[in-house]
Amino acid sequence: MGQSLKEIAQALHNTDKKVQLIYAFNGVGKTHLSREFKELVSPKDHDDEVEESKMKVLYYNAFTEDLFYWDNDLDADSKRKLKIQPNSFTDWILKEQGQERNIVTNFQRYTSNKLTPRFNEEYNEISFSIEGGNEGTIDNIKISRGEESCLIWCVFYSLLSQIVANLNIAEPDERETNQFDDLRYIFIDDPVSSLDENHLIELAVNLGGLIKEARGLKFIVSTHNPLFFNVLFNETGNKTCYLLQKNEDGTYDLLEKKGDSNKSFSYHHYLKQIIQEAIDSNSIQKYHFMLLRNLYEKTANFLGYPQWPDLLPDDKKTYYNRIIQFTSHSTLSYESIPEPTGPEKETLKLLFRHLIDNNYYTE
Repeated sequence: MGQSLKEIAQALHNTDKKVQLIYAFNGVGKTHLSREFKELVSPKDHDDEVEESKMKVLYYNAFTEDLFYWDNDLDADSKRKLKIQPNSFTDWILKEQGQERNIVTNFQRYTSNKLTPRFNEEYNEISFSIEGGNEGTIDNIKISRGEESCLIWCVFYSLLSQIVANLNIAEPDERETNQFDDLRYIFIDDPVSSLDENHLIELAVNLGGLIKEARGLKFIVSTHNPLFFNVLFNETGNKTCYLLQKNEDGTYDLLEKKGDSNKSFSYHHYLKQIIQEAIDSNSIQKYHFMLLRNLYEKTANFLGYPQWPDLLPDDKKTYYNRIIQFTSHSTLSYESIPEPTGPEKETLKLLFRHLIDNNYYTE
């Protein structure tokens, strides 16, 4: 029988492991789980996200990004900047700890050394410039959503690094701040958005090293990326690994797994099984298109095809590519309806069988 996310959060809280790694597909409920865990460990009766004297859990997820928002300068269209909601976290890491340079260095490591964020004196706005070669520097650009997520992760990582260094000082009276003395849990949900494989591996290695260095903290890390999961699996000790899956009745299973995702999840077979079950039970949802795309990507990589659309049927390759791309990357609110149309369901069935019937994927 499945569990609620609140019950799963309780199970995560009850373990004595330093590290818990959770693999789950996008749309299953990782972000919701991080919120349930936060409410379990540190419930609040108000909307303030920071209660400095009694903070027990620090989390990074989609809600962390809500601290940052764009001012696009719609009138002049020239001074675009990323603004920071007032909060004690960024104030401490930027104003008190002076981590601006480290944030910029980490950000450029994962993106480009030509792309430079600049904080204003109050540390509540960030502008961006890029070296344009012969055209000189281009100021006040708006960066991509992936680059924005990367910057926010770099701010969080710098904060976490300083917290670990601070808490590793045994005597509380000798620490630079005591606002994190009660901190016990770090919950990190998918910090790898839009990174290429090399930078993803680097990020995972850096995070794994920080986790090993930390004393007195427990870490829960969830991700949809098997490579990120595998690197963290190899970089961390004293861990438990799980697969989080959502059942048709709305409950969840947290299945303990041994080994990395390649060994314990039978990743390709698991994807195939999930899609086949949805087809057989006539319960295809929008997120199954993400799983289908993932199956095409992994199969193309295994077979040595340069790009996953190379596996699509030749007669309508461009059309099917657009269908999968559009359905698996929908971001607008009206596109989040889980029930696909009849033609969309038939398209998923056709493209799934195409992999099987053409021996791209063996039974």
